[in-house]
Amino acid sequence: MKQPRPKSPGNGASVRKATARRYRWAHALPKGYTLIEMLVYISILLVLFGAGYAVLFRCMEDSSALRGGAEDIADALRVGENWRADIRAARNGIRLEDGDDGNVLLLSGSRGHISYRFAHNTIFRRVETNDWSPMLINVKASSFVRDRRSRVSVWRWELELLPRTARPGGIRPLFTFQAVSSATSNQ
Repeated sequence: MKQPRPKSPGNGASVRKATARRYRWAHALPKGYTLIEMLVYISILLVLFGAGYAVLFRCMEDSSALRGGAEDIADALRVGENWRADIRAARNGIRLEDGDDGNVLLLSGSRGHISYRFAHNTIFRRVETNDWSPMLINVKASSFVRDRRSRVSVWRWELELLPRTARPGGIRPLFTFQAVSSATSNQ
């Protein structure tokens, strides 16, 4: 048999009034966001977008500098290998002369008379009596050095490229190329 449910104290009308008051109070609260809340959300979004764009542009600059540095390194290796081939082909002699624009390396061999010089942050190459052709730009320093060894004469080319970025901690591109000629070299 079912037990009758105990009645709450008070009459049913007071319970209905309390429920109606709570219902009106709940609907009387404002719906949505206030203007101050919206301004706070907008300012937070602007800060996040600003930081995101700063990181994006920094990454784009770094990517561009890396691509340019890789191209400079590839160009330096190509020119260095060409210089080594010219040294190996110089059978009639190699001379290093001091000119007005700096050192000039003169090669004489199967490829004709070839000259290399460094001036105005550029490595120039000349074949025979033609004009000087720029081979490598953005060069910070360059020197041609003859190393006398026991039975051979080794020529060394030390090369430093200008860095692509001025920020500290960047790559300092340094190269050393060595080549041996079968010619009796004079300096």
